[in-house]
Amino acid sequence: MASIALAGAGVMGRLLAWQLAHAGHRVQVVDPAEGPGQPGAAAFTAAGMLSPLAEQEHAEPEIATLGWRSLALWPAIAGALGRPDLVKTEGSLLLAHGGDMGSAQRVLARLQDAPEPLNRAALQTLEPALAPDLKAWWLPGEGQLLPRELLLALAEQASGVDWLWGHRAVAVRPNRLELDDGRRLDADLVIDTRGLGARGDITGLRGVRGEILWLHAPGVELRRPVRLLHPRHRVYLVPRPGDVIVVGASEVESEDRSPVSLRSAVELMAAAHSALPALAEARIVHMDTNLRPALPDHCPRIEYEPGLLRINGLFRHGWLLAPALAEKALGHV
Repeated sequence: MASIALAGAGVMGRLLAWQLAHAGHRVQVVDPAEGPGQPGAAAFTAAGMLSPLAEQEHAEPEIATLGWRSLALWPAIAGALGRPDLVKTEGSLLLAHGGDMGSAQRVLARLQDAPEPLNRAALQTLEPALAPDLKAWWLPGEGQLLPRELLLALAEQASGVDWLWGHRAVAVRPNRLELDDGRRLDADLVIDTRGLGARGDITGLRGVRGEILWLHAPGVELRRPVRLLHPRHRVYLVPRPGDVIVVGASEVESEDRSPVSLRSAVELMAAAHSALPALAEARIVHMDTNLRPALPDHCPRIEYEPGLLRINGLFRHGWLLAPALAEKALGHV
């Protein structure tokens, strides 16, 4: 049995804490959030899409490989947490308006496994609420999960973990963590999953702003995630329980944490309405922004030296990659 000190309680940190505690190790986790349900990590803001095929548009092949591995792991993780309902793998759709077929074809050409085109009748059978004149492609095997609920379940089910909420790790070194209150945690292994909090220790780490909207749309049925190949954004619509549809995909090279901008909100909602006309009477119930930790190549990085493991740079792929990266990272130690 080893002692583990872990800095950062986003999806990566919570998943590792849960896995290591269940393997019998002594785990302490330090995070500046005031509690397990208090937003802070970028994982709270995410839509929770699991789209390894669609992400090939602007990601390296390794992202898709890790993503497919995670898709195989997430249902088992949710089941072990007693919440199999938090993960679905019913496929997803790519959509485009007729006037945007040029840009859509360029996107499709970059995908290694060409998705299956759907005719109007097939699209209406799968998702009858979508605009009938949309061009559509079927991506089998992709899925979605519920980020907030999974974050809470990982914290609640990590039996025996000592959660040190409301504290920041100011120094992360092999075999020790130093906290902002002067305490020092000594451990057999220190794991750094702080995201942007590790900026001082990882060269080139930066934040990329993302913005997201929640719409309450009673009676609007959408069963699976869809992406609209829009000229300016790859807008996604993701169904959530309680008649909620999450709309997002803005990606801004900025570390501004201020509220959602007017331009992003208008563009995202207009694009969403064009794909799902019944959203006209939806109510905006939540807007959020966060910063995704990104490295220059937009690929995740695992660094290991005796006594210290760092995992960072998950960018927009945190939920997609976390289980596969955890599996890979623990293989180093």
